[in-house]
Amino acid sequence: MLCKRHVQRLTGEQFNTLHSRWLDHVYRLFYYDAEPYKDIAHHPLLNQQVQFAKTDEAVFRAELFDEMRRQRKFALRLGKVTKESGWHIKDEQMTKKLLRIREWVNVLDGAITHAKGGTVPQPLTVADADKLAVIADAWRGLDPNYLRLGLRQKGVDMRIGLDISTLTLKKQVDTIILVTGDSDFVPAAKLARREGVEFLLDPLWQSVNDDLHEHVDGVVSAFQRPPNKSDASSANLLTPSSDEKE
Repeated sequence: MLCKRHVQRLTGEQFNTLHSRWLDHVYRLFYYDAEPYKDIAHHPLLNQQVQFAKTDEAVFRAELFDEMRRQRKFALRLGKVTKESGWHIKDEQMTKKLLRIREWVNVLDGAITHAKGGTVPQPLTVADADKLAVIADAWRGLDPNYLRLGLRQKGVDMRIGLDISTLTLKKQVDTIILVTGDSDFVPAAKLARREGVEFLLDPLWQSVNDDLHEHVDGVVSAFQRPPNKSDASSANLLTPSSDEKE
């Protein structure tokens, strides 16, 4: 639907056209992603192996890619996912909570020292007891879903840049619409514009890097703004009017 809306706007076709020929105006619909991570890793909290190839996300994406390969004029470009680091906490609030209790480890150290020395531990103060309770609660509240393996996509940005350059230099298109807000594509956008290709950007209502904003011919949106989104990047956005809704 996103691609259809953009093409209909460019060609002047009504959004509610019953027998649309929008796809006839398209050279290719490029979809960029990466193959799901398929290795096995040991989860430090669950104390069990995680077979990433069998996760719901991996299965869904594999089915999605297979379906896209069957669609007319779709070009699927897949990079790869590599392991960059070990497990880390992806929940920012939980990370801050655990860091705040680091200074209270001396309370645990005192108890450990007494236990190893065979001495009778000193009675805990109420304050120390409260600190130990906070430490225990924090670690009990660390959900396995808060952890993620350090994975990184590779080769996706390169494929986007190569496709933009190829389409431009071979003069296969006159308009390119890029759905992103990443400034890494500034060189490719500049090349396309210098060669006379109209280069439009659809950031899906996300903020746009100033560098990228400067080197595109317009920021457009196929859909109306979702609720509670900032107006910071809404200048010159082309959105469907109320009578253009389907």
